[in-house]
Amino acid sequence: MNLQPSINPIITGATGMVGEGVLHICLQHPDVGAVLVINRRPCGVSHPKLKEIIHSDFFDLSPVKDQLAGYNACYFCLGVTSVGKNEADYTRFTYQLTMYMAGILAEISPDMTFCYVSGAGTDSTEKGRLMWARVKGKTENDLAALPFRQVFAFRPGIIQPMKGLKNAHKFYALFGWLFFILKKVNRYSYCRLEEIGRAMINCVSLPDKRKLMEVRDIVVNSE
Repeated sequence: MNLQPSINPIITGATGMVGEGVLHICLQHPDVGAVLVINRRPCGVSHPKLKEIIHSDFFDLSPVKDQLAGYNACYFCLGVTSVGKNEADYTRFTYQLTMYMAGILAEISPDMTFCYVSGAGTDSTEKGRLMWARVKGKTENDLAALPFRQVFAFRPGIIQPMKGLKNAHKFYALFGWLFFILKKVNRYSYCRLEEIGRAMINCVSLPDKRKLMEVRDIVVNSE
């Protein structure tokens, strides 16, 4: 058992479903100390562990760069849907934005563990037919080449949201019964949002240099 909190994470996307859940778990976890969130708008959470930076332009972090030092993990939950976007636009907000911020963090804190929320079905070859899967695959691959201590690509697939949080997608409210069936049929066909948060926290102490976290990995490493 740690005598003092040993994990000080930066969390992006805390105004979305996954980021909100990861933030919630981090604020409750005894191994997590200082938490920094970077948002375009306030996340609406107040906690003694939490510091929030409101910054509108994620493609220019120079005004807040000095405030990013002193953290040993990044839980990158920021992302956009590919629906309605061409490859250039999706690449800008998925690949370029992620790599820009990750590059800054690798320069400031190379001993950091970087956890990137990707997606089930991501194409590591970068040559498949699905545009979003190619872009996600390139993002995963290029993140792994940065000089972080560890890089983990999370591929959660179907996510069961946490009760009481406000940013769950309406889809999950309509099809909550689906998780009861999935649990009976195949427990590793989905993961719970709190499992993603706990697995990210546990990843910091794993010996792996780089790993793809499929649904089964997420569930197992959340224990």
